[in-house]
Amino acid sequence: MPTPTFHPIAIVGRAVALPGGIWSPDDLWDAVTARRDCTAPVPAGRWGLSPARALGPGPTSGTPDPDRSWCDRGGYVTGLAENLDLRGLDLAAMGLDEDAVRASDPLLQLTLHTAGRAVADARLGSEARGRTGLIMGNLSFPSEGLARLAERVWWGDPAADAAGVSRRPPWDRFMSGIPSLLAGRALHLGGPTFALDAACASALYAIKLACDNLQDGLADAMIAGAVNRADDLFIHVGFCALKAMSASGRSRPFHAGADGLLPAEGAGFVVLKRLEDAVAAGDTIHGVIRGIGLSNDGRGRGLLVPSRQGQARAMRAAWDQADLDPATLGLLECHATGTVIGDATELKSCADALGKRTEALPIGSLKSNLGHLITAAGVAGLVKVLEAQRRGVRPPSLLEGPLNSTLEEVPLRVLLAQEAWTGSRRAAVNAFGFGGNNAHLIVDPHTPGKTLAAGSVSRAPVALVAIGARVGSGDSSRAFWSTVQGAETRPRSGTVDVSLAGLRFPPADLKQSLGQQLALFAAARDLAPLTESVAPERVGIFVGMGTDPEVARYGARWRVAEHAAAWGLSDGQVSTVRDSV
Repeated sequence: MPTPTFHPIAIVGRAVALPGGIWSPDDLWDAVTARRDCTAPVPAGRWGLSPARALGPGPTSGTPDPDRSWCDRGGYVTGLAENLDLRGLDLAAMGLDEDAVRASDPLLQLTLHTAGRAVADARLGSEARGRTGLIMGNLSFPSEGLARLAERVWWGDPAADAAGVSRRPPWDRFMSGIPSLLAGRALHLGGPTFALDAACASALYAIKLACDNLQDGLADAMIAGAVNRADDLFIHVGFCALKAMSASGRSRPFHAGADGLLPAEGAGFVVLKRLEDAVAAGDTIHGVIRGIGLSNDGRGRGLLVPSRQGQARAMRAAWDQADLDPATLGLLECHATGTVIGDATELKSCADALGKRTEALPIGSLKSNLGHLITAAGVAGLVKVLEAQRRGVRPPSLLEGPLNSTLEEVPLRVLLAQEAWTGSRRAAVNAFGFGGNNAHLIVDPHTPGKTLAAGSVSRAPVALVAIGARVGSGDSSRAFWSTVQGAETRPRSGTVDVSLAGLRFPPADLKQSLGQQLALFAAARDLAPLTESVAPERVGIFVGMGTDPEVARYGARWRVAEHAAAWGLSDGQVSTVRDSV
């Protein structure tokens, strides 16, 4: 018999903070089964300017304004100040107090609240935390705190300074990694602790890497999940520029008239242990992860075009790891962003990877209730199916009207009403990210006394075979080595040159790229010949990079109109000042 390569991992804690007043897994279940729409117009003050100044004509007008959004709806976490729970967190270990936390970026507040509640749910004692780590997805878009901090640096605020209003906390500048760092300190974690960005697949990527740490014996417990609390104006205008935003203001996965996504914010975390350790400790086990497959679309048709083959590869990888039959799957939580083409691609990739079935597989999508949680979408979907397994109920999607025509071609059916969950209670969750990051997670309910085959995980030595570098004014790894040996090199590079040979990237787009991204791209290009001897689906790319605060200039540009009166700008001058930003 084949041996699974994924060691079963127990979920022993979970917590969420989501739109629509959802502060617990029970709240989430209530919202889903009530078929509640948790999206709403943007809360007052969230964009840093009045929605009237930010809204413009939609995509059918022929002349959308690149500085405006055509939609002001989304999924918003409200009541954070009232519900923020910092119990069990050692704020002094972060060098902060409660007032400082409450003055910080809501991104940090959501992270601390939800990670802390997950640890409390798992009853993870202080003695265990030295061997516990945290891996979280975090979108590398400017957060609200970073945007406000950057604008104060660039513009100042004489009125606020004269009134003694404090400036934004300086740690808001480092929004990519500092939430995970501070949460690790506040929880006294001694294991691997970091943040990652795999776009909309981030939460499942974080859970997969957390499982790897447990399976490798590098930790005895892991906290994993994701947060999304980016600058909401940036997300709205950005998704309109990509023509991905719903013009109708509705999140409608699998609908025949679906016209795009609605962004949502929130956070969710799970606490993980090796199954045998959780059983020995007498932990409450909410579910057992049996496999997680990851893939990238790679040589697909472009950043915005989902790849049926890439998605299917992630699904097959999960089932191969678990050595399980996809025919035993009883519920699939789809990614389903709410575009006709994107949803159709996922439906077809599921049919490709999950095989023929005698009965149609029930599917759903939490995005019909909450909108698209971006980085946190996967963990929210996981908590949803855990609650469904616990209750023995398949929950409905919020959907009315004609369905995507592709459903007539595949052995899948959208759950339009709540139904008893008969047969196998095995579930799976899809999460597919912008640019082609794909993830598929398989989870079973825990059956006490049932023994699962332990995964056989093999590890081999790793060889370093090449280096690509762009350091200072050096234009190659050879130039970097010369610098190490004492050659004089300027600390800054004036330009970054990238060969266009074999490059599938528009040169005009490259010219507008941020310098740090282009330099990284140039260094990675040095390694391209090595990858040609390996199958593309067996090549991975891992990048360490923070968010450049210069990206917040887009938000600053849009908010010029809100300051026009205070600055004494005429309508004609607003455009000039915007362009100067």
